[in-house]
Amino acid sequence: MNEAVQTSSQFTPRVFSGIQPSGNLHLGNYLGALKRFVDMQSDDTETLYCMVDMHAITVWQDPDDLRHATRELCAGFIAAGLDPTKSILFNQSQVAEHAQLAWIFNCVARMGWMQRMTQWKDKAGKNQQNASLGLLAYPALMAADILVYHATHVPVGEDQKQHLELTRDIAIKFNHDYGVEHFPITEPVIEGAATRVMSLRDGSKKMSKSDPSDASRINMTDDADTIAKKIRKAKTDPDALPSEAKGLEERPEARNLVNIYAALADTTVDAVLADVGGKQFSEFKPILSELAVEKLAPISTEMARLMQEKDEIDRILASGASRAREIAAPILKKTYEIVGMVGA
Repeated sequence: MNEAVQTSSQFTPRVFSGIQPSGNLHLGNYLGALKRFVDMQSDDTETLYCMVDMHAITVWQDPDDLRHATRELCAGFIAAGLDPTKSILFNQSQVAEHAQLAWIFNCVARMGWMQRMTQWKDKAGKNQQNASLGLLAYPALMAADILVYHATHVPVGEDQKQHLELTRDIAIKFNHDYGVEHFPITEPVIEGAATRVMSLRDGSKKMSKSDPSDASRINMTDDADTIAKKIRKAKTDPDALPSEAKGLEERPEARNLVNIYAALADTTVDAVLADVGGKQFSEFKPILSELAVEKLAPISTEMARLMQEKDEIDRILASGASRAREIAAPILKKTYEIVGMVGA
């Protein structure tokens, strides 16, 4: 079993994570999430990966775009290497237990917890009175996503730790309030050289689909020529690459490109710099470009193929939802019994 998901608790080791189907999957999604999901997929650890479409509608979505993005995300999961026979792939809205447990957690979580969430502050801003109730309450749904499966581990980026901390707070409060050890205290799994991938145009900003410059990111739908061109034009500095990681501390663009190479090559930053230290970017970029095309172009090709087989994607999602409910339903039923709901 993957050492990252070993647990000595009473709960079965189980990994859960979800991504919003908001369209335009990019390299940051792949290195920060999809690649890690594949690495955690094993025969002795249950893994559930979800397209969290209910989270997506906390802000308005065009229905056709949402359907397309959900299927595209599923295609991205599979093309990246997730095996639907090993991992459970499904979209959130097909498993009613998520929303049902979320209501319980709405009654456990405190308003102050929700109002402190960074994403609420960022997205609602000064117009909080016009923001949806769902945007405020979504962390309770996120906790339900995880805990309805008694997930013991969640792979997250550094910027998502607050979300998991809230999930842990909800589990602790529920267990304390009812005198039970019903929910696990889920552990974050934070690892890898590029769990936070930065913009190719500004190394101080996270790579994002919302950046107006398409050159700032590598989309998972980009073909080989486009990938190579974007790396060739990525912002750098005039100095040669250092021979050790400390030399990257004040060089955000250089650090980002080296991190990307290390993550794609499944190695460490120190190992990369041992090989390329002293090289100029005119020498390093072609090496990085070759590696990126080798790793990413087959994924974009397979995604395009899968998107021509929408019925097959829908079948995989429906099958995954059925398997997910087999785990979630008894956990929700026990939760109802603990709370005191008659007929549970």
